[in-house]
Amino acid sequence: MPPPQQSILAVDDEPHMRRLLEISLRQAGYRAISAGNGREALEVIQQQQIDLIVSDLHMPGMNGLQLLESIRKQYEHLPFIMVTAQGEIKTAVEAMKLGASDYILRPFELETLEIAIEKALTVNRIQLENSFFKESSQPLASGIIGESPPMQALKHMIQQVAPERATVFIVGETGTGKELVAKALHEASSRKEHLFVAVNCAAIPADILESELFGHEKGAFTGAVKERIGKFELANGGTLFLDEITEMPIQLQSKLLRVLQESMVEKLGGNRPIQLDVRVVAATNRDPMQAVREGKLREDLYYRLNVIQLPVPPLRQRGEDVSLLAEFFLSKRPSQLSPAARLCLQQYAWPGNVRELENILERAAILAGQQAIQPQHLPADIAQTPAIKPAENVAQTTATSLSIPRATEAIERRLILQALDSCQGNKTKAAKLLEISERSLWNKLNQYELR
Repeated sequence: MPPPQQSILAVDDEPHMRRLLEISLRQAGYRAISAGNGREALEVIQQQQIDLIVSDLHMPGMNGLQLLESIRKQYEHLPFIMVTAQGEIKTAVEAMKLGASDYILRPFELETLEIAIEKALTVNRIQLENSFFKESSQPLASGIIGESPPMQALKHMIQQVAPERATVFIVGETGTGKELVAKALHEASSRKEHLFVAVNCAAIPADILESELFGHEKGAFTGAVKERIGKFELANGGTLFLDEITEMPIQLQSKLLRVLQESMVEKLGGNRPIQLDVRVVAATNRDPMQAVREGKLREDLYYRLNVIQLPVPPLRQRGEDVSLLAEFFLSKRPSQLSPAARLCLQQYAWPGNVRELENILERAAILAGQQAIQPQHLPADIAQTPAIKPAENVAQTTATSLSIPRATEAIERRLILQALDSCQGNKTKAAKLLEISERSLWNKLNQYELR
């Protein structure tokens, strides 16, 4: 389905001029609508989506300034271009003060009108995006970190799926980085020039969530003192990420399903359908089919969202990525990981996934200050891993392994870590303590990835 055309309302009391504007706007690729005066224009705006208004100044009944003033009371962000005659610059300036996006002087070339329309629509979009970024603390993705086989497979799927229009359902445990995956989908798609808008369905009260998603008209309910643009409309042309979709109230899920099926939304308190070109990406930390069985997720909505499913692997299944992630989280801090602390992190199960790793490293970096992060700077349940058990317990630790090479490797790794800890990381002293050459120590550090 191609993106919807933007709708331009041409308001002029001269039939010939209206007809000329309609033809010109259609040739420029817009959906052209016309009204013969201000009153008619207000009726049109109440009934259907309008992206921009081009209005003559002089009209019987309600002139262009009165129309602009009336529109600004209800629709704060609707772009408005005033058409005035030569010698009416003062009136044009007054129109700008009332909130007009621009003005053009009669007689004008059609190219001048097209440039003014494109400029007004662009400025309006930038203003909306700036407003969104001020409210949002979520930065765009800087890339997915991980070279383990599960992450390589995930990256490959993202590249395959990103160019498509189909909805995507991201499934993964809490803290695995589902929003980062959604942002990567957006940034690898043709929609990257438009907004990525994220909504956490679990963090917004149920009575507010509907307005957040769909927007509302001024006066739609008590407290609706001005028009609000919903997240769907804000993400038009881009990507809307619905996180924790299973926490959305079940009655609201039916409205969401209708929006997805019809690619249109209506604001609360309004009856103007707004055509949408939005890619929806949903996510959950639950088993989605279990959520359906428990009545947390509508079955028809699940199948509508689950066109493509992207499972995000937990951190315990991508152990080789722990070091890469740790280096990333510590890249802007003076602290570095000691080999012993690195091994502790690699052997921990990470029930809280990447988010837990980030929080623990932030704490450890504060405790370590300018020094390297040691096991004692980590929480006890992470520091007390087999990696730092005393030498006399090594035999007991490896007794359950029947593989001599594996047991030997485990003993060597632990002895090297203990020697490095005893010598504060000094390789020459550690090699003497281990009774091996410094070159042999460096080889083993490379072999066991302890550098």
